[in-house]
Amino acid sequence: MKNFSFMNRVCGFVKGVKDKVTGFCVKLVDKAVDALYSLVNAVVIAVSSPRFAVVAAFFFILGSVAVAQDYSSGTTALENVSTEIAKYVPIVVKLCYAIAGVVAVVGAISVYIKMNNEEQDVKKSIMMIVGACIFLIAAAQALPLFFGIEDAASAAP
Repeated sequence: MKNFSFMNRVCGFVKGVKDKVTGFCVKLVDKAVDALYSLVNAVVIAVSSPRFAVVAAFFFILGSVAVAQDYSSGTTALENVSTEIAKYVPIVVKLCYAIAGVVAVVGAISVYIKMNNEEQDVKKSIMMIVGACIFLIAAAQALPLFFGIEDAASAAP
């Protein structure tokens, strides 16, 4: 008889767990249905308002205009900008040469002072100054080619 009472207890426990799980699932499904209902209700209210119709029409018209737009005005604007920038290239080239000259003079004075003070990094300073000057001169030579100008002197206004 003891086995039978043990089985009754186990069955009662399983039934109680089943009822609790079922109740929890039912509550969870009810909450999900309520949330979905309120979401659908909010969407229906928003769509049925006249403000939504105006906004939807605005975006439809805006999308139609964007698709049907002619891109020639943008191309013309980019061509105008590139020609305006190309007018400044000779000035920037001369500025690069001037900066390279100033760097060379200041660097020569710095190297002279370091040599008189018998500092150890004179060779390093000379290499840095020469490298900076070479970079500025190379940049000044490459800048007109970047904008498609063969000779910077002939492009001067």
